[in-house]
Amino acid sequence: MSDQATVSDKNAGMITRVEELGYELKIGQVMTTKVVTLSPETTILEALDVFKQHRISGTPVTVEGELVGIISTEDLIRALRDGRIDRSVSTYMTKDLITVKATDYIVEALKVFAKTKVGRLPVVNENNKLIGLITKGDITNGLLTALQRDYQAEEIIRYRASHLFEDIESDRTSLILRYRIIKDDFVHGGAASNNIKRALLRLGANRQIARKCGIAVYESEMNLIIHTNNGGFLRVEIEPHKITIEAYDDGPGIDDVEKALTPGYSTATEEIRDKGFGAGMGLVNIRSCVDEMSLKSSKESGTNLFMTMYLDKPGN
Repeated sequence: MSDQATVSDKNAGMITRVEELGYELKIGQVMTTKVVTLSPETTILEALDVFKQHRISGTPVTVEGELVGIISTEDLIRALRDGRIDRSVSTYMTKDLITVKATDYIVEALKVFAKTKVGRLPVVNENNKLIGLITKGDITNGLLTALQRDYQAEEIIRYRASHLFEDIESDRTSLILRYRIIKDDFVHGGAASNNIKRALLRLGANRQIARKCGIAVYESEMNLIIHTNNGGFLRVEIEPHKITIEAYDDGPGIDDVEKALTPGYSTATEEIRDKGFGAGMGLVNIRSCVDEMSLKSSKESGTNLFMTMYLDKPGN
């Protein structure tokens, strides 16, 4: 799903397990850790030999482990065209770097790939030290491995949990899940939505309901991480006929609720945007995935977002 795209009612219902895994797997789980690197002093001719030997089309340039550039086949061809094979790779490497973190979900890497058209992304730690490299091929292999790994185990767990409501007799039976979301905790961002989605599947919800609910909760979760003073809470009540979701915090509130529901509108800082978040599509995506949504906000009491999905609605 691209950073600018809206999740419509139609395409939210067509979300596949592979797309769902984009919100579950982290870059560190699928990236390549054994990376061939070059130093800035490596000559173009030497780089050509390395590319041929390892059958690669691009590689990071580092100094004592710190990432300083990327050199690609296109850069080497440019050097050959200039007749400068004796020059160092620092002359032709790309220095304006786009990087990702191992703790980011692979959906964020896919957004960067779609936006920039680059072939590979360096993975760095908080000190800008290179710890891996991720390509679209790495993501594909990681998705296939995950699909093979989780199928059998998940089927057994789902069978056990799906009988929960059947075995309990009461006038109203519900399961309440509650999560505290911490501000700026991007490392754990998405964990609550993954847990809720998994719980729904195990209880017997169909995959499309679980996926739409997962997206709505993910966007709510990221809003609490990005836009609040102190984080907030997610509360999900699951009943046989409906799912009720609430996200609430204690501030700073939303000045203009109507404007906040406009596609592309965002109050995210440049720092947040540099991390790949804050595109202004969160509330729009939520509204497209749920049957009912209401938003109440004030500077005094914070923001409460209510969402409802009806399980007995045709199509659900």
